[in-house]
Amino acid sequence: MIASDLIDKASDVREGEGLDLDALKQHLEPVLGNKVAGLEIKQFPGGHSNLTYLLTNGDESWVLRRPPFGSRVKSAHDMSREYRILSAIKDVYPYGPAPLHFCDDHSVVGCDFYLMNYIEGLIIRRDYPKNLHLSPDLIRKQLFNFFDVLGELHSVDLAEAGLEDFGKPEGYVRRQVEGWCRRWADAVTPDTVNCDMTIQWLNDNMPLESGKASVIHNDYKLDNVIFDAQDPLKVIGVLDWEMATVGDPLMDLGCTLGYWTQVNDPDFFRESRTMPSDMEGAPIRAEIIDRFQQRTGLAINNFPFYFCFGLFRLCVIGQQIYYRYYHGLTKDERFAGFLKKAHVLQRMCELIIRGEITT
Repeated sequence: MIASDLIDKASDVREGEGLDLDALKQHLEPVLGNKVAGLEIKQFPGGHSNLTYLLTNGDESWVLRRPPFGSRVKSAHDMSREYRILSAIKDVYPYGPAPLHFCDDHSVVGCDFYLMNYIEGLIIRRDYPKNLHLSPDLIRKQLFNFFDVLGELHSVDLAEAGLEDFGKPEGYVRRQVEGWCRRWADAVTPDTVNCDMTIQWLNDNMPLESGKASVIHNDYKLDNVIFDAQDPLKVIGVLDWEMATVGDPLMDLGCTLGYWTQVNDPDFFRESRTMPSDMEGAPIRAEIIDRFQQRTGLAINNFPFYFCFGLFRLCVIGQQIYYRYYHGLTKDERFAGFLKKAHVLQRMCELIIRGEITT
């Protein structure tokens, strides 16, 4: 295994998602100096929500983040909020990229954007890279490390980070449920799935708050984490902070486990997986819950709610993305598949509601 072969690579900018390079160079000259002269732009894969570009000049690289084209959900793509939280945690949580510059001048690229440092490493998406050979035992260690880094985020001291006034932790669970239900209503298309049962169940089964307010990522998943290409068990970066806030850490865990397929899940759910969490050696959700409780001291007494919420939230996000495609606001053909994904996630919610899946 050659470590350089595992490094996540940017490629050509997708059609319809280009940036005005000349305007960008002119704007960034006070930030990067004469390095802007040879600036080149590529784009990272993924990017169903905010878009991520790699700016390079020779051996030096930076990352630019901007909202998606054609988005209707401005609150979900608040670049200034993302920039603020990265600025706050940079000295207390070693995994966030260092923010370098924020721009709210829309004459540059047509929207707010920010620049941050580039963390070079391995990103795991739907499958492990073919040239990364980890034994089941090492996969298990790697994925537990992944969850431990989430636990570290939940342990960040809010006062030390200057985030005591960031977000509204009191009443967080109720606001999240009500907010995602509203977002669903706003994104419905004529061909989408019916989520009435799930919406009613979530409203009827909200647990009490955990009693702890933490920095939460709100979209913590494998392809938002960077592993060291030389040591693939080691997390060196956490990306995509667009939905981060201060709230209940159990809701954050539920959001992550909404992505987590496991070996005994129904085939329809495993077929739609977005990361290799059902590989031999990977911990199942019950083991993750046990480890999380042991390391954080937080009791998880109503896991079906948190899991169902995590699935429903992904259903809404997928429907918001599909809405943009359905109404011609984006030409990205990847977005057509989110209609099927919404149906899959709703089926899983129904299994939880009926008590057929408990962890």
